Formats: sequence, C-alpha cells, structure tokens
Amino acid sequence: MKKIVVLDGYSVNPGDLSWDYLTSLGNCTLYDRTDKSEIIERTKNAEIILTNKVPLKADTLKLLPSLRYIGVLATGYNIIDIEAAKEQNIVVTNIPAYSTQSVVQMVFAHLLNITNQVELHSGKVREGKWSVCKDFCFWDTPITELAGKTFGIIGLGHIGMSVAKLADAFGMRVIANTSKKQKDLPPYIKAVSREELLKTSDIVSLHTPLTPETRNMIDKNALSLMKPTSILINTGRGPLVNEQDLADALNGKRLYAAGLDVLSAEPPRNDNPLLSARNCYITPHIAWATFEARKRLMDIACANVKSYLEGNIQNKVS
Repeated sequence: MKKIVVLDGYSVNPGDLSWDYLTSLGNCTLYDRTDKSEIIERTKNAEIILTNKVPLKADTLKLLPSLRYIGVLATGYNIIDIEAAKEQNIVVTNIPAYSTQSVVQMVFAHLLNITNQVELHSGKVREGKWSVCKDFCFWDTPITELAGKTFGIIGLGHIGMSVAKLADAFGMRVIANTSKKQKDLPPYIKAVSREELLKTSDIVSLHTPLTPETRNMIDKNALSLMKPTSILINTGRGPLVNEQDLADALNGKRLYAAGLDVLSAEPPRNDNPLLSARNCYITPHIAWATFEARKRLMDIACANVKSYLEGNIQNKVS
C-alpha cells in the first residue's frame, strides 16, 4: 500500500470528523502538527503527503525522492514550491471553493458586529445597564442600517460573487473592482476602478488572491482615499493590508472600523499594531472553519487522493 502522511491534520479535523476513508486508501500516518525540523523524518518514504500550512519548499522536496503527490488541505497553495514539484514530477492538488458560503457568512458576521454591536449591547444588558435605564432602550455605539449603503468588492471570484449577491439582498448598492467585463456581470454589480471604489464605498471587502501586485494593496495611500465613516472587511489574505497603515488610520479616526479574519502572520506577534487599534475586530482565521466546510474539505481531499491513485487526477495545480 502507498505510504500517506498527513503533516498537520488538527485544524481540519480536531476530532469531530473521521480520517477513516483516507486510511483505507493506504498506509496512513496522521500528525496533528509538524515542525519544519520534523518534516524530513516523518515523510522520507512517503509517496503521498497532505499538508495544510506546513511548507514544502525546494530544499525539502529534494530530500524526498519517494514523493509523487502533495495534497494541499486548502485553496491557496503558496506553501508549495510549484516549480520544484514540477521538476520532480510531483503532482500538487488543492481544495477549491469548499468554504465559499462559510466565508461569506463571516464577512457579514463582521459587518453586522460593527454596525449593530450585538455582543457589546448584550453584555451591557447582563451588567444591568438596561434595568436602570430611564428610557425603554439605550445604545452605547452608533447603530447603522445597511440598506442604501455602497458595498465595494475587490475581487469577484466565487466568494466575491456570493458576497455581492448577499449585499444586494441587504439593499446595498454593489460595486466591484474586477477583471470581469460589465457585460458579464449581474445587473446589480457595477464594475468600477479601484480608486472610485475606495472613494465611494461605505464598506470595502477584500476577495482578491495574494500576488506581488496585491500585497499591501490597502496601504496609507489607499486608506487616504476611503471615507472616515467607511468599514474595511478582510477575510481574504492578511498581507493584502499594510497593518501599520491600517492601525494608524483607525487610531487617527480616518477610518471608522475594520473587521479582519486574517493577518500577515498567524498566530500574530504580540506587538501587531492591529491588536490594540481602535474599532478593529479580529477573528482568528476561522471563516473557513465551520463543520460543514471542513467536512467538504476532507471529502474533497480524500477524493483527490483516490483519483490520483486511479490515475485520474483532479484539482491539479502543478
């Protein structure tokens, strides 16, 4: 049987799913986590490796002559040296579009948290503030209606398009900076330039891949174009945002709020300026991690391995 090694399976399956199907496909060894120093020893005779965030770069791949297949347990595959894999005839696959609805849900969880502050006001009620209020209601922060606001989307892939559909359902005007032509978009999405989007949006949501061109795309200059009442949402990739510039804009009240599920380094350093920035709400990279999305991920990952073993490769990225 083929030797299969899962390097960091815990985040995908902390115990509420089953690896049984994968283990039926070969001699499978499962690790919750793997340090970089442990990669070679754990995979030296493996033909198949599954990895989520453990990197497999050229110098590592050269030391793994038995390796023929890498299954990335995510959509993004920048942790793999694709060119080195090609040179060694190693197949690389990923898991596309498994978490679309879960990420969309998180976009609006952040947006609704910022505009309605449900947790904050629920906490005030528990503290007894409502019980001693002179009026029938109270609020400690502004409460904002979404209908009629302009929702700007940078990047219209599967997630961006689904976000646009829900923004439209909320009654918002949807604009997008995208490579797609206007004639190819639904009538409720207007294609605009990046500059126009930043200047006119009440909410800006990032859904573009991380490339050299998009790294730090939301920097001091981009933030200076945004309205001081606007909200930034990032559930895409942390390095799309210059974190010091964003913290400065929030603390200087040049931007109203930010809702982030991703940061440039994860876990973040204690001195990350966004951890203490004004009106900055951060979740620990969990938009993808609903039970339903993780089950889809595992099902697709196992199907990818099975297809490889049968000589019919699916979701190949190399």
